[in-house]
Amino acid sequence: MEQELLKIGTIALKKAALNEEAKNFVLQNEMLFKTLKKAAYRYIGGENLDETIISIQKWNKKGFDVTTDFMGESIRNEKDADDATKEFLKLAESIRTTGINSSISLDLSHIGLLVSKELAVQNLSAICEVAKMSNQEVIISMEGTDRTDSILDIYKDTLKRHDNLGITIQAYLKRTEEDFQEMLRLTGSIRLVKGAYDTPNGMSIERGEKLDEIYLEYAEQLLAKNHKCSIASHHEKIHKETTKLINKYKPTDYVLERLLGIRNEELEDFNDNGYNCRVYIVYGTEWYLYLCNRWAEYPLNLFRGIADIVNK
Repeated sequence: MEQELLKIGTIALKKAALNEEAKNFVLQNEMLFKTLKKAAYRYIGGENLDETIISIQKWNKKGFDVTTDFMGESIRNEKDADDATKEFLKLAESIRTTGINSSISLDLSHIGLLVSKELAVQNLSAICEVAKMSNQEVIISMEGTDRTDSILDIYKDTLKRHDNLGITIQAYLKRTEEDFQEMLRLTGSIRLVKGAYDTPNGMSIERGEKLDEIYLEYAEQLLAKNHKCSIASHHEKIHKETTKLINKYKPTDYVLERLLGIRNEELEDFNDNGYNCRVYIVYGTEWYLYLCNRWAEYPLNLFRGIADIVNK
């Protein structure tokens, strides 16, 4: 009964995240906006870059790597894509001038993919160039299955000119078995995630023991080859099993990664025990969708959100 209720809650929260009317209502209602923002701040570095740099510095002082993402996706006009690109360029320059330890993560649809491939490549290349000045890595996030081919094509093409580029691979897609081997032959880093987007029937593997096994098989290949990688998961079992693989193969070019605000205390334990760890920090004002998705992953986090609201 409890699992059924959690599933119902997950579906409802995902729908809430995609409900434009609900989003606009929150943004236009000053009191509601301020109230929900208290819960959102558990999961975001801030609404602007200055706030976020402080958050990055905090995690750096604890000995963590960070990757930073300016929130947004599915931009459908050139002006908005260019504006987002300018913010990423500002982020890259700020990382250089402040000396903080952070890579950059981004969605290609945030910088123009849905306008044209050419625009996305142009903007991605500009970001890579500025990031390279301070040896920063730029990591492409993965999106829905309708965009997978375009994202991988842009990654492979851009990697030829910018070696500070990485890609995200979703273990739950059946096609990943082939894609993974191709990505493994390239020099760019690989962020390994389970995958969270809805897919058409037959395209993906349901969450459970089978997917865990497949994920860990991919992780083992990365760690055995010492291929630069991020093992990104909030599942304690995954990271515990990964540490066994790290102890076995002794790789040096890896990180255990989690989103800010989600089971970070466990990540701190891994860090204290000598494992390389990274926190994924997002920032910006588009936090409504992000907050709903974080709650959708585990609806009981709504209670944590209520506590954040009343205690701040």
